[in-house]
Amino acid sequence: MKLSIAIPDSSLVDEPTQMSKTLKISQIARACAIFQVDTIYLYHEVGGSERDRSLLRTILRYLETPQYLRRLLYRKMDELKFAGSLSPLKIPSHLQTAESRKIKAKDIREGVIVFARGKKYIDVGVDQLIPYYGNDEEGKRIIIQFKEGFPNFAIKQIKKEEIQQYWGYDVKESANLSALLSSWESTIIFTSRKGKLIHKTQKYFDEIMYGNILIVFGSPKRGIHEILGKTLHNVQRSQVLNFFPDQATETVRLEEAILGTLAIINILTRK
Repeated sequence: MKLSIAIPDSSLVDEPTQMSKTLKISQIARACAIFQVDTIYLYHEVGGSERDRSLLRTILRYLETPQYLRRLLYRKMDELKFAGSLSPLKIPSHLQTAESRKIKAKDIREGVIVFARGKKYIDVGVDQLIPYYGNDEEGKRIIIQFKEGFPNFAIKQIKKEEIQQYWGYDVKESANLSALLSSWESTIIFTSRKGKLIHKTQKYFDEIMYGNILIVFGSPKRGIHEILGKTLHNVQRSQVLNFFPDQATETVRLEEAILGTLAIINILTRK
């Protein structure tokens, strides 16, 4: 099963300061990392601003980037003003040694292509640069696997899909939710307190557990029914589900909804 989520660019509208917005994004990123979300889609929604969209995009991507590559890929910018308060994801792609002597054959690392001494190298966060003979340009982030470890480094470039363990999420953007839904060719789950109660859906999850699933969340101000209106019922291969039956709070915050929903799906799809 491959999980993706869709959240609106108005996700931060209920947060009064950039600090609180930053912390909310950090919680979303952590939830996605815990439950191995493949892609986070940002869709435009009424109430969303370009500033918040930029903040979401930048911080989500920054958190997914291995720490040893961040200085190479991110310049000083206002969106990262409170980056020091962010909780690290500590996913497999981040937990890497900085000592070249500990590199072994079959190890996988991410790196950035750099130009030095008239040649191209890849910086993989160890105490020496690795020669790079591929076609990608300087500044490109790539994934490599060591064919030979220390001291005779030999590498091959690989794709994320070739890695068996979880290697982080991608962040993609959509002009609006309707455009995203029309391009999605597999299962769609809408989250709403007006949906079918989750404890009545085990058979449904048994049927979809091996496919690609897109989980769609509404905004702090408008739910899925308000965003899509009558078109909600015309979306193919979709279900509207209530993951929080009998909730005692007036609302469930987006970061809470994401964590809770992913946790429940994780249980329902385990065999």
